[in-house]
Amino acid sequence: MTNAIWNIDPTHSEIGFKVKHMMFTNVSGKFNEFTSTIESKSDNFEDSLIAFNAKVDSVDTNNTERDNHLKSADFFETDKFKEIKFTSTEIEKVADTTFKVTGLLTIKGVSKSVSFDAEYSGVLTDPWGNTKIGLSLKGKINRKEFGLTWNAALETGGVLVAEDIKLFAEVQFAKA
Repeated sequence: MTNAIWNIDPTHSEIGFKVKHMMFTNVSGKFNEFTSTIESKSDNFEDSLIAFNAKVDSVDTNNTERDNHLKSADFFETDKFKEIKFTSTEIEKVADTTFKVTGLLTIKGVSKSVSFDAEYSGVLTDPWGNTKIGLSLKGKINRKEFGLTWNAALETGGVLVAEDIKLFAEVQFAKA
C-alpha cells in the first residue's frame, strides 16, 4: 500500500446530508456526481491526502422543486459555483479503526476548515481482483458560514431550514 493512489468507486459510494425542516423532521439529500482520490504514502492513512469534488448541480433530495430551489441563488447558485470541494490537511488516528479527518471545505466560494469523524473498515480484494478500502465519514457544518443563508420564518415560531447540516459519506475506494 506504500505510495498508492485510491479512486472512489461511485457505484458503491454515497455522499449525503441531512437538515432539520420546520424544526422537527430531517430532510435528506445526496450528490449523484462526485469524484474523490486518496494519495497514501505508507500503510497507514495518517500521512495521506484526501481530495473530493461534488457537482452541486447533481443535488438530489427526491423532490424536483426543492432541488431546483437548492440550485438557485437562494442556496448553491449552481450557475456560478459548480462544485463543492474538500482537501484534507490532517488525518489523526483516534483509535484502531477511527480517525479525525480535517481539511478545507469550499462551498459557494467560501472555504473553511472542517473535521469529520471517519471509520476505516479495512482492505479487501473483491471477486474481480481489485484491492479496495472502505470509509464511513460524518460531520456537521453551519450552512450560513458558507453563504447559504436563505430561510423563511414559520408562523408558529422558528425557521423553515435549520442552520446545522449533517454530512455523511459511505465510500469505497479502489487501488489504481
